[in-house]
Amino acid sequence: MLKPTRRDVVLSAAGAAALGLTGPLQFIATAHAAAARETGFHKYKIGDIECASIYDGIWKKKHADNFIRNASVDDTKKALKSAGLTDEYVPIEFAQTVMKTGGKTVLIDAGTGGQLAPTAGMTMKHMGAAGFDPKSVDTVLISHFHPDHIFGLMAKDTNEQIFPQAEIIVPEVEYKYWTDPALIETLPKGRQGLAKRIQATFPTWKNITQVAGEKDVAPGIRSLPSFGHTPGHTAFHVSSGSDQLIVAGDIANLPALFVVNPGWHAIFDSDPDTAEANRKKLFDRAIADKAVIAGYHFGFPNAGTIAKDGSGYAFTPFGA
Repeated sequence: MLKPTRRDVVLSAAGAAALGLTGPLQFIATAHAAAARETGFHKYKIGDIECASIYDGIWKKKHADNFIRNASVDDTKKALKSAGLTDEYVPIEFAQTVMKTGGKTVLIDAGTGGQLAPTAGMTMKHMGAAGFDPKSVDTVLISHFHPDHIFGLMAKDTNEQIFPQAEIIVPEVEYKYWTDPALIETLPKGRQGLAKRIQATFPTWKNITQVAGEKDVAPGIRSLPSFGHTPGHTAFHVSSGSDQLIVAGDIANLPALFVVNPGWHAIFDSDPDTAEANRKKLFDRAIADKAVIAGYHFGFPNAGTIAKDGSGYAFTPFGA
């Protein structure tokens, strides 16, 4: 099983430099990513905290003129191709972070639940393969209430809870926004179903805890408000000893697009300007603190390091 560390990342970058290249070898990243997808998980450690990226699957999104508000489809295809990715579609992957900390098993975001794309919904299977029994999850931390992050909390047809014994911790701002009965009529018809489902379930669940601001939510983990993608979008800061990890949620979508070009505004962002400001702020914090960063849509494995690169940033996943 591949378990690259920060040292592995530094060495691979150094090896590329020795060959006269300006960045890590693309085929190494590609091979490692393929192997990680095949197993469905990638393990690493933050101090004494055992962590794993869990592969839920991929959404092969068709190109659309409105996907990026301030970039064209041609711009999108060019950026994907420059990163060595297919430009036939936008390859949006889903990956959660699970960890064992302070005697607890903590899952950050619940995945698609197999309810969004036929090529996604593998979280439970891959958690088990990584040695994390889904039934032993003590805490589920939710970054925001978009379907690919919360549908894994509930069964498709019955809305029965998947983690009934776990405490589900959610951002207070996000919860109040989505559970406001007046919200539904203000949403486009295509988004009303999500609000209705949230309002039919979350207020009836007794195991939901709302948190506001920066708060300790589990041993070694603090909530980190990073609004803009949604009204209450929240990242999570993990620390053990001198090691740090920022589980960034949807602070940015696909790195080839929104890390390289942090000023691009995805259609999914409810407040694009605030999302952009907080995206840059969180990236700069990760760089200053020398923290590992994990993004929900950062491709697999979805954890690695980030660095400033001209007017944008460069994400280097573990194994690259």
